[in-house]
Amino acid sequence: MKQLFRRISLKRRLWVSFVMLTVVCISVTGAYVSVFFASEMKTQAATTSQNTLNKTAQVFDERLRNIVVSISTLMMGEPFQRTMRDVQAGNGGEYYNRLSQLQTPFAQMMLAEQSIDSVLIHTPIGEFYPTENWRVGEMPFQDTTVAKAIGDYEGRPWNTIWVRGHSDELFSRGREVISLVIKPLFDTLLSGVYVVVNIREDHLLDLIKANLQEGSLKQKLIDRGGTGIFSSTETEGGQARPLQDYIGSSDRGHFEYETASDGIYLVNYSGLGMNPDWVLIGYQSKKQLLAPVAQMRWTILTIMGVCVLLALVLSSMLSELLLKPLFKLRNLMFKVEQSKLDVRFESPFEDEISQVGHKFNRMMDQIGELIEEVKTSEQEKRYSEIKALQAQIDPHFLYNTLNTIYWKSEMEEQQAVSEMIVSLSLLFRLGLNNGKEITTLRQELNHVEQYLKLQTMCYPELFTYEFHCENEDLLEVPVLKIMLQPLVENSILHAFQALDRPGRLDIAAAANEGMLTLAVSDNGSGMSPEVLERLRAGMDGGGSSGGYALSNIRARLSLYYGHLADMQLESSPGEGTTVKLVIPMQEVREA
Repeated sequence: MKQLFRRISLKRRLWVSFVMLTVVCISVTGAYVSVFFASEMKTQAATTSQNTLNKTAQVFDERLRNIVVSISTLMMGEPFQRTMRDVQAGNGGEYYNRLSQLQTPFAQMMLAEQSIDSVLIHTPIGEFYPTENWRVGEMPFQDTTVAKAIGDYEGRPWNTIWVRGHSDELFSRGREVISLVIKPLFDTLLSGVYVVVNIREDHLLDLIKANLQEGSLKQKLIDRGGTGIFSSTETEGGQARPLQDYIGSSDRGHFEYETASDGIYLVNYSGLGMNPDWVLIGYQSKKQLLAPVAQMRWTILTIMGVCVLLALVLSSMLSELLLKPLFKLRNLMFKVEQSKLDVRFESPFEDEISQVGHKFNRMMDQIGELIEEVKTSEQEKRYSEIKALQAQIDPHFLYNTLNTIYWKSEMEEQQAVSEMIVSLSLLFRLGLNNGKEITTLRQELNHVEQYLKLQTMCYPELFTYEFHCENEDLLEVPVLKIMLQPLVENSILHAFQALDRPGRLDIAAAANEGMLTLAVSDNGSGMSPEVLERLRAGMDGGGSSGGYALSNIRARLSLYYGHLADMQLESSPGEGTTVKLVIPMQEVREA
């Protein structure tokens, strides 16, 4: 496919590019819009559902709280307290009297909270309940669902027990109720005494439905294990465990829930304050919620098809119009290829292609200048190379070295003579470097070391020297040859000759952010600010050898490294001088 695309003409490539760009732009825009709206709809639905659910949970909690308050009011009344004192004393003789006294509080409680279907106070001396309710005699209390729920809490501390929806087994009405079991409020703990309040399930269901907004949101009340609280609510069965994993112990939140048959649902939940084990959940089908997004995607596909047809028609015309000046520029380049350097581009427009044509004209004007500059640069380079070779075989240095070798041989210092001959041999071998201009930092430092050995033997006790390299890996970095030796020679000739203390030379190599820094420092006599400024400005030193060495090195650095290289000169009178060479740590072009 790539090879086919490369073989077709530029005009065809533009045509294909226009069509592909149209398809990609519309596809990306459509995908972003659909994903954005789907995300926004899900977020908005989750927020709205959560607000509705929180409102329903608040109303539901308020109703349960009112029921608990009504029961507490009953238990704090004098008739109930007298009854509890009889239970404590085991006095059953006042049973009917206490039953009669409790009828008024029973009636007031059920009148105040009409969701209460029935109430029963179970005690060892008898059961107390509103006489208007007909107690089912064949169903003992210990066999009821409420008693079984109490038995599940045996051995555990509790004050209230909420029993999920079931048929009322205590009274003849047989309605579906949710039972609340409360221990009596009394001075001492009474064993076997329970206050059972049956709350009408249909009233609580109506309470949930009354707070539902129009739409697909449905609500149900479950426990944290996923089991429905109302008797009319089906148990989740195999899906109970996933619900428990999603809800856990948190008070509220939302998640996506996938069922085996009905698809994915967006679920919100809110815990109840009166019974933390109960959770009110709201759920709605994700497919139904995002149905408008699916319709919008089909609309985007239709728009994409129309735009592709338009792109097919217009792209050919546009490519022809756009490429006309480009073809003209191509023909001019063919002429330049035939060595016709006097051609120029002309166009009445000021567009990008015309700007390229003007750049082409400027390039052609500069080609001649560049050819002359290259010739001049090559001449300067060769001149600097010759001067560098001359620097490494300075006749004064060679004369002094040979003279020292002669006198040491006369004095029969054969070891010193051997060392000087070896150093001189290495100095020339490393300087020549097989005719190559590029060497390694290791060889450059070795070249300087041989030079310093010879100078210390020629001028004993004049100076000492030391090398510093922060990393062994730097020794393999490629550098120009004979850069450090002229700097060291400057220090020996100009810094130590009139020094009244032992001289010291430090040659250091360090790297920082891809740049190699080579520094030559001495503790010599330094130079005045005027001389320092002159050397920095022209690097010619007024024709002195020191200034010539610096200018020669700077010229070589500029030729090989361009603006990436730098030479820094620092000096203080009476304290010394430091010359730093900063070059890039990269392969350089060979001479």
